[in-house]
Amino acid sequence: MKLARKLTLALVFGVFLVLALSAYVQIRREAKTFENDVQRDHHAMGRALAAAITGVWRTEGPARALRLVEDANERERQVDLRWVWLDEQADGAHRPQLAPELLVPLSRGQSVVHRLPREDADVLVTCVPVPVPGDRVGALELSESLAGARRTTHGMILNTAVTTAALTLVCGLLATSLGVGLVGRPMRTLIDQARRIGAGDLSRRLSLRQEDEIGELGREMDAMCDRLAAANGELESEAAARLAALQQLRHAERLATVGKLASGIAHELGAPLQIVAGRARMLVDRDVTGDEVPANGQIILEQSQRMTQIIRQLLDFARRRSAEKQETPLRSVIHSTFMMLRPLAEKQGVAMVQEGDTPELVVHADADQLQQALTNVVVNAIQAMPSGGTLTVGVREERASPPADQGGAEGPYVALSVRDEGQGMPADVLEHIFEPFFTTKPVGEGTGLGLSVAYGIIKEHGGWIHVDSRVGSGSRFTMVLPRGNS
Repeated sequence: MKLARKLTLALVFGVFLVLALSAYVQIRREAKTFENDVQRDHHAMGRALAAAITGVWRTEGPARALRLVEDANERERQVDLRWVWLDEQADGAHRPQLAPELLVPLSRGQSVVHRLPREDADVLVTCVPVPVPGDRVGALELSESLAGARRTTHGMILNTAVTTAALTLVCGLLATSLGVGLVGRPMRTLIDQARRIGAGDLSRRLSLRQEDEIGELGREMDAMCDRLAAANGELESEAAARLAALQQLRHAERLATVGKLASGIAHELGAPLQIVAGRARMLVDRDVTGDEVPANGQIILEQSQRMTQIIRQLLDFARRRSAEKQETPLRSVIHSTFMMLRPLAEKQGVAMVQEGDTPELVVHADADQLQQALTNVVVNAIQAMPSGGTLTVGVREERASPPADQGGAEGPYVALSVRDEGQGMPADVLEHIFEPFFTTKPVGEGTGLGLSVAYGIIKEHGGWIHVDSRVGSGSRFTMVLPRGNS
């Protein structure tokens, strides 16, 4: 229910309740006042008539006194006057209309008031004792129907109901118009503005001219939009700066990796360079003739192409590129990484193998960034085996749920694992391995950026890295990525 409607109903109900209670109290008070007036009139009339009856009884006798009661009864139209006897000698026509317990105070000379219930209207009975000569005890009974009071009460109830309904209707209409104008529409405007802000639209401003809490809230929302717009601008600038710094960081890590590969590449280029130089010397010295000349030329060409491929691969890895996500087979990424890192691994005495037949699994990723992440993890694994060993890379498909800090639903993922036979890592080191510039290697042998860059790349692709390592048992880095559509 809308706020304005709730306020209107609350106000209407409050007004109705106050008017109804006021009318109820007033009607009860008027009815009580009417009854008190009747009792007072009865007492006044009863005492005056009783004094007259006593005097006439003593001077002119009981017959004349009782005739006085009958005459008074004929003159009164609203009050019925009747003489009653209080002793046991009175017959039924002369007994008072009172309960037996009320006869005791009446016989002691006290006036008694009693209300008799009737179907049409109650009757108020007042008995006034009259001292008369003789042994018998008499009283004057005055009875009056309260039908007039009931009619008056019903009229007051009807008038009060009409007045209450009219006032409630007027208050309801007034509250509705004021609620819609002062609460409903401004609140709708505030709600629409809040939804626009939630959707990211900070260009609209409110035009509430109310000098109340709602107007103040609207002005605060406008000020909040200004602050959010300024904060968004700062965040965009900071995000652009962080992105640029991240790209610089990744490029620096690439160059650091290229530096690590330099010695292995130099060794890899040494053999074909010697072959090219030897064959060229033979051609220059004319040690070969006839059909051997083209054969030596072919050998020189093949070795040159081999060196060119090695250098191009190294340059491609070191060159800065923009991210382009597409359906990328993991087989090609692993193959390219093995080709580039094999000289470094062989120099370290590390054999790189693939675990079983790598299935044709595809991920939606930037192949260049994915290769950099895999290269960083593989280089880290190679450096973890200074005495040599076997480095195993495997790929498998699995259903998994992202970690709690990342969130997401369970779904199909591809797990790319790199296992080494190094010394492993203790728990206190595992807690920090993905922090930038954290390294356990000697100065000059590591930047502390490789694993943090790999972690950032995998996370940007909607995945995560799980590490399982025990001291003396090696380590396994598992990069989990969402599976592609192919």
